[in-house]
Amino acid sequence: AGSGAGVAMRTEISTAAAFVTRLLRAAGGVGEEQLRCFRECLQEAMREHYKHHWFPLVPSKGSGYRCIRINHKMDPLIGKAAGMIGLSHERLFQLLPSELTLWVDPFEVSYRIGEDGSICVLYESPQPGGKAAKQLESRTSCKEEWRTGRSSPSKSCNMMTVSS
Repeated sequence: AGSGAGVAMRTEISTAAAFVTRLLRAAGGVGEEQLRCFRECLQEAMREHYKHHWFPLVPSKGSGYRCIRINHKMDPLIGKAAGMIGLSHERLFQLLPSELTLWVDPFEVSYRIGEDGSICVLYESPQPGGKAAKQLESRTSCKEEWRTGRSSPSKSCNMMTVSS
């Protein structure tokens, strides 16, 4: 996945960056110009970080590496983008959920707020080769998951996939 990865990742990355930016905007106190800059900086940081860790043929490969996580520690990519607009980690912790996990994978961007929250899909596109149909059947929507109290699928950031 050479230069093609950049184009392929664009939608997933812009979806994820827009989501984090929306969370900041909702919290208030950050100007539109700062938000725009934050979003661009975050997209750039993600592109750079994911460049050699994007595998459209094996979307789950490298998922732990691409996972953006705030869990009493600020994710370095979010921290870096926030630093560009002068937001400290302390300020970020006030503005963003204290526990946020964002998975940015080929064909799917999903997030979870809180360690026991439901996983919600922000973006999903069918994979070439028609594998998507099976995945979709097995997943219930956020609302259903929340209603039935079913625990979210065990996607964990700790499971790093090592790629050679």
